[in-house]
Amino acid sequence: MANLRAGLIGIGSMGKNHARNLKAIDGVDLVAVADASGKDPFGVADGMPVLPDIDALLDNNLDYVVVAAPTAYHEEIGLKIAEAGAHALIEKPLAASTQAARTLAEAFASKGLIGAVGHIERFNPALQSLRKRLENGDLGDLYQIATRRQGPFPNRIADVGVIKDLASHDIDLTAWVTQRKYEWVAARSMFKSGRQYEDMVTATCTLTGGLMSNHMVNWLTPAKERLTMVTGERGMFVADTLTADLTFYANGTVETTWDDIANFRGVSEGDMTRFAIPKPEPLRTEHANFRDAVLGKEGATIVTLDEGARVVEVCEAMIESSRTNEFVKID
Repeated sequence: MANLRAGLIGIGSMGKNHARNLKAIDGVDLVAVADASGKDPFGVADGMPVLPDIDALLDNNLDYVVVAAPTAYHEEIGLKIAEAGAHALIEKPLAASTQAARTLAEAFASKGLIGAVGHIERFNPALQSLRKRLENGDLGDLYQIATRRQGPFPNRIADVGVIKDLASHDIDLTAWVTQRKYEWVAARSMFKSGRQYEDMVTATCTLTGGLMSNHMVNWLTPAKERLTMVTGERGMFVADTLTADLTFYANGTVETTWDDIANFRGVSEGDMTRFAIPKPEPLRTEHANFRDAVLGKEGATIVTLDEGARVVEVCEAMIESSRTNEFVKID
């Protein structure tokens, strides 16, 4: 069977990583690249011409396209890909607005094409292990999930704020690992870097089943942090997606007989376990799953365009809540 023919539009800081993985996975040939700048700053083209736009890219008889262009152009590019009958892996956030994201989802669904969103955290080994353990009931009843995603300002981001760029990761992974949907969103944001977009947000949300979530996200912290903490009746899981480590803090079973300490600590401390898990590169896993989905293989896991549109909807609810100082309901 011939290899799938893949094209890549957008060969900047994220596009270079997509190019590297497209060249590395079996069963795929990267046959064309495009970038509106006409430049190849990271040398990913390997002798291929840098095409000017999606129209020129689609002239290469592609099976699928990876879209790593700025978010503002996702809708236009994605609709042309769907019209050409090709599949697409589109970087997150799926689109600049909820309506644009839904339009893309409908376009690919109407033509029976595979569309996926590049929410890479789903493929992080720590979060994949966490999801399985939550599915197995290892934590019992879930009480709260809290995420912290903080670090310095990335110069590569120009067209969205920290909510759509970074908080979108936490929105998707929270819904995915808990298998819940967002119902209510309250958020506060700040503008400290002189841009038109927010660079800090703190959100408190409610998901189905009464699960509470808290998200602290910013571009203003000198140390990079990527943590997901899930608390339940049996203890707490902590996933560090920078190191792909998953740790479990169990509620203690040893009785504390010293009353003053028992009253102060509440739930007693138990054993702490850091799990030994395989750690493949998340982006490589994402690409392999998308390839398998295009080939129609069973068990291939992707983030669907409908799921990507839902994430954009929650992002916009955070922005609206920050503007109005009110809770926003997700319909």
